[in-house]
Amino acid sequence: MSENLIEVSHLKKFFPIKQGLLSKTVGHVKAVNDVSFTIKRGETLGLVGESGCGKTTAGRSILRLIEPTEGSVKFEGKEVTTMNTGDMRRLRREMQIIFQDPYSSLNPRITVGGMLSEIIKFHGLRKSDAAVRERVEELLEIVGLRAEYARRYPHEFSGGQRQRIGIARALSVEPKFIVCDEPVSALDVSIQSQVINLLKDLQNQFGLTYLFIAHDLSVVEHISDRVAVMYLGEIVELAEADELYRNPKHPYTQALLSAVPQPDPRRKLDRVILSGDVPSPANLPTGCYFHPRCPQAFAPCPNIHPVLGDANTSHFTRCLLYPESVPAGERVDTNQTRAMA
Repeated sequence: MSENLIEVSHLKKFFPIKQGLLSKTVGHVKAVNDVSFTIKRGETLGLVGESGCGKTTAGRSILRLIEPTEGSVKFEGKEVTTMNTGDMRRLRREMQIIFQDPYSSLNPRITVGGMLSEIIKFHGLRKSDAAVRERVEELLEIVGLRAEYARRYPHEFSGGQRQRIGIARALSVEPKFIVCDEPVSALDVSIQSQVINLLKDLQNQFGLTYLFIAHDLSVVEHISDRVAVMYLGEIVELAEADELYRNPKHPYTQALLSAVPQPDPRRKLDRVILSGDVPSPANLPTGCYFHPRCPQAFAPCPNIHPVLGDANTSHFTRCLLYPESVPAGERVDTNQTRAMA
């Protein structure tokens, strides 16, 4: 059995731009543009980046909640993107998602118990009504809620409690892999740590594997084993969490980390200020996508698109400042005068 539970290769998701009476396609929004990574069994891979960089689209494409344009997604060695409807329905038990908004992701017309019971019955996980009720109460207790809450409706709960219900819903089918799509971004800071600790405890208890999507680097640091940084639909850096926070290589990662608030006011970090706005994914820059905003950009950056080269066995960077990121056949003189920004 492979140690990798998830293998994503050259994943792409393009959304067509249509205009005119005939809805002619005049371009594409390249939300996810050639993304590749693996997730080991029992591991948490953090996926971070600014809003609009393609994090959520990548997560939902892996689960086929939206159909990918190109690429391969393998779960336990089985190709997900070409599965038929029946096989995909069976795979839903193994791959689940926790949505970002706990207010809109729950059906307001169904009690919590009814919601969880419906899922359990659909997948045939319990036979009798008594066994289903027992499982619903067990799920609520697992996520830190009382069993009697099964009779309540979603509007009767706080945001943190609703997110716990969302976690219980994901756990109800006993999955192996869960995409956590910014599960704490809509919650108060005091509640965020409780939910993060709950996810870590559940991972240890049930051997879960997570893709943890977030834009808050301070949150990702506490739960992730490895971290992938996305910018304009592609991964620009991927490393072990400790290594990435200690030694960020890509200028974009350095800028993100410099913006994280420090609890100790005596600890001063050099703030990296990025110029300009994020380019449109419908009209990507030439060369390195980050060069229009990069404080370290130099002459080759607008002309050569870097690859995700490996700086060592566990730290991957997409930046022409590092020789391993220069595509084969290209030459880059890093001593050239900085000419961009």
